[in-house]
Amino acid sequence: MAGMIPQQIGYLKNLEVLNLADNKLVGPIPPAIFNTSTLSIISLLVNQLSGSLPSNMGIWLPKLEELYMGNNQLAGPFPMFISNASKLTILDMSHNYISGSIPDTLGNLKNLKKLNLEVNNLSSSGMSFLSSLINCRGLEDMDFGSNQLISGELPGSVRNFSDSLQIFFGARCNIRGSIPSEFGNLSRLMAIKLDGNKLTGTVPNTIGGLKDLQSLSLGGNELEGPIPSELCQLNKLGFLVLTNNKLSGPIPTCLGNVVSLRQLFLGSNMFSSSIPSTLTGLTDLLILNLSSNSLTGPLPIDIGNWKVLNIMDLSNNQFSSDIPTGVSDLKQLTYFSLSNNRITECGDNFHTKLHQATDGFGDSRLLGSGSYASVYQGTLLDGMTFAVKVFKLELKGAFKSFDVECEVLRNIRHRNLTKIISTCSNNHDFRALVLEFMPNGSLDKWLYSNNHFLDILQKLNILIDVASAVEYLHHGHTTPVVHCDIKPSNVLLDEDMVASLSDFGIAKLLCIEDSMIQTRTLATFGYMAPEYGSEGIVSIKGDVYSFGILMMETILGKKPTDEMFIGEMSLKNLAEESIACMLDKVGDTNFLSTAEKKHLVANHCALSILQVALECSGEMPDERLDMKEVVSKLEKIKVNLLNGIE
Repeated sequence: MAGMIPQQIGYLKNLEVLNLADNKLVGPIPPAIFNTSTLSIISLLVNQLSGSLPSNMGIWLPKLEELYMGNNQLAGPFPMFISNASKLTILDMSHNYISGSIPDTLGNLKNLKKLNLEVNNLSSSGMSFLSSLINCRGLEDMDFGSNQLISGELPGSVRNFSDSLQIFFGARCNIRGSIPSEFGNLSRLMAIKLDGNKLTGTVPNTIGGLKDLQSLSLGGNELEGPIPSELCQLNKLGFLVLTNNKLSGPIPTCLGNVVSLRQLFLGSNMFSSSIPSTLTGLTDLLILNLSSNSLTGPLPIDIGNWKVLNIMDLSNNQFSSDIPTGVSDLKQLTYFSLSNNRITECGDNFHTKLHQATDGFGDSRLLGSGSYASVYQGTLLDGMTFAVKVFKLELKGAFKSFDVECEVLRNIRHRNLTKIISTCSNNHDFRALVLEFMPNGSLDKWLYSNNHFLDILQKLNILIDVASAVEYLHHGHTTPVVHCDIKPSNVLLDEDMVASLSDFGIAKLLCIEDSMIQTRTLATFGYMAPEYGSEGIVSIKGDVYSFGILMMETILGKKPTDEMFIGEMSLKNLAEESIACMLDKVGDTNFLSTAEKKHLVANHCALSILQVALECSGEMPDERLDMKEVVSKLEKIKVNLLNGIE
């Protein structure tokens, strides 16, 4: 179903349930719907409805029990008379653009069980609406996160919320002050989410009294002091996030008793001392993030007990000694980072292990070789496979390339970027990165081998993966990263053909105040933006240019340095000619066979990609798209391709 909601629906006088969820409805909601006094359920979830809600909404809905308006594009003020719909049990207005103040009269909804207002532009002076909701004695689930609440504090009156409250979500909405100790009175709470606020003080020890608590998320605040030992009494806790605070002291040994823990995030704090050996008793742990602290000492000997661990990030600490042999028992591990630790001064034992795993860095294990390093496939005795990037230290610039790549990789993380397992530097004669192994090799191999073939959807998926990675580098964190060497040989493919961008050996980090810098380091000829090759000017728009060339090469199967490109002819000229040729072939499709139509759809997709590629590769930086626009355009092309194939 698509289009607008028919006006006639609002005049069905005996209508009790209206469910139009998950369609492609657009435009405003007919006001008459909110005057249908017989309605008990209205569900308009997951559409593209716009406009504002009637100010008197709720006055003529005496039987309404459930109202679902989430995931639309509704704007305008919050309907102040919604509290007149006194039988409401569920009110969901999440993921819209609704503004104005959350009315204090919500407490009149005595039967309310679920309230979801997250991701809007709502405000509340002093968070007074919370105090009113205390009157809703059956309230179980409350989410008001990601709004523009006026810097208020959580009132101590939260202790008066009924025993029924199970979910309390208020992330990213400008809450200040301390966490009220009165939270400990809410005996049935199962989940608390208050990350991304401005909370100060300590984690109250009264939270240890919440025996049903399964999820506690307080990351991205300014909390101080130690983790209270009372948290160790939460024997149902599976998800604990305390990242990005100012917490200090040792990690409590008693956390090892919380055997229900599945995900433990303690990164970006000031924790000291060593990892308690008791943590290896958390045998069901899936994610462990202790990065960016001041942790010291060796890693736990029994590290192999984390049999199901998927992600372990121990980077940016002060760990020392060799990596325990038990790491090889972690068969489910997909991400392991020990970068920026003292352990990177790898001992002879670890360097021998790398030597053995790669058959002495032999030619039979060589995956590829670049300007400053060679990459080898390594295999441990238990069958675990990885890649080892060994730097050619006899070459000028190799030491700097290693340092740059370590610096970049420890500050970034994205599903479409190379995943680093560990680093190794032994005195002055050995530097290596241990990386995730990508069994399907490089995009370059797939484009120019007779034994490999990519269809148009696979090519488009790879381009979207790489574009997403570059968008993250440019816009995903405070310091933009310019890759400087985007080309098919630096795009690697895993077993599912998901692409990752690799090789950050000449990458540049831009300061906030600098949109561009100059360098003497040259990238690969044919992929460099004009201003990079002629003047050494590095900016994110240079990466956009390189990605444009990559798109053309992926679609046309020609390198920018191909011998056919001489004189005035270039890869960009070929792209322009190909677009013109494809446009000439567009005609009446009514008499085409299914196979012919699919072929035409594929050609349309290729044409669209080439058009985006040309928009990326303008001679002047200001003429080029940014990567957010590129990702958006490529994703739209994919939608059109899939619709055409169907």
